[in-house]
Amino acid sequence: MRIGIDRERCQGAGMCVLSAPEVFDQDPEDGRVVLLTAGIPAGQRPAARLAADACPAGALTLLDDSDAGDTDRAGAAARER
Repeated sequence: MRIGIDRERCQGAGMCVLSAPEVFDQDPEDGRVVLLTAGIPAGQRPAARLAADACPAGALTLLDDSDAGDTDRAGAAARER
C-alpha cells in the first residue's frame, strides 16, 4: 500500500498525525501534511486507512501497490474534486 498526499488541499487539521504518527507529520512552517514514508508498512496500514478517512480535506489517497504508478493521476484527481 502507498499513499498519495495533496498538500495544496491539506488544511492542516492534523487528523492524519493523530491517527498514524509513524506515517505522517506536519510541516512546522505551514502545518500541512508531510509523508514520512512512501510505502506503508503492513502494521501501519489500518492507521493509514483511518487517517485517510478522517482527513476533513480529503488530501490523502490510498493506493494499492499495483497502483503505485498512478500516484500522480490520483493526486490530480483529488485536486479536481
